[in-house]
Amino acid sequence: MTIRTILVDDESLAIQGLQLRLEAHDDVEIIDTCLNGREAIRSIKTNKPDLVFLDIQMPGFDGFSVVQGMMEVEPPLFVFVTAYSDHALRAFEADAMDYLMKPVEPERLADTLERVRQRLSEKRGSEEAERLMEVLTEVAPEAVENMGEASEAHASNRFEKLINIKDRGQIFRVDVDTIERIDAAGDYMCIYTGDNTLILRETMKDLEKRLDPRRFQRVHRSTIVNLDLVKQVKPHTNGECFLVLDSGAQVKVSRSYRDVVARFVH
Repeated sequence: MTIRTILVDDESLAIQGLQLRLEAHDDVEIIDTCLNGREAIRSIKTNKPDLVFLDIQMPGFDGFSVVQGMMEVEPPLFVFVTAYSDHALRAFEADAMDYLMKPVEPERLADTLERVRQRLSEKRGSEEAERLMEVLTEVAPEAVENMGEASEAHASNRFEKLINIKDRGQIFRVDVDTIERIDAAGDYMCIYTGDNTLILRETMKDLEKRLDPRRFQRVHRSTIVNLDLVKQVKPHTNGECFLVLDSGAQVKVSRSYRDVVARFVH
């Protein structure tokens, strides 16, 4: 698997330094380099890379503007690279894959690339499965129907009952029944239970696969709620609403997720 990569930085020396470090990784193919955000947007839309290393502070279009410019297309994975640590939280809020400090340490870069490989492998595997299902639907629709019935029958056994979370030097075994809500900040998840808040390093997409969707539903781009622990629905303006949870916490449901929640909350 080749990782088609674009490097974006307004300092050519920074690009050269990152290129040198990436030479140690044979599966990384640098297909373009860009010196500003506008170049980056054009190159990403044209070349459709798997991965973009993106400087944050650039004249004109900064790194966050580049990410926003990808809203109309399927975006690549982004790794922010910067000399300023105070951008870290905003980087994760922008759904960055990771956040690297300059000068980039080889060990930290290797760790990031390993997670990129895992994410890309999962994405490509999912795409292959979808293509196979499309073919089966055409040539053997009865088989697809039977597969769906079997999948539903075993759904309850497929999802996690306990989740191990390493936080503050300890390992917590969390019963998923006690999880009230989950908030995302990039690749970090804030897990809220009745009496505790824990930090888990995992993407929301990966965590969703481990939780039963009949109970845990995304109600916002960065929030998952345990629908069994919803005690009230409060209408809000512009078609939005708030869910009141057992703890008293209120979670806004954005308009794009309102219909999803309506199927489960009555």
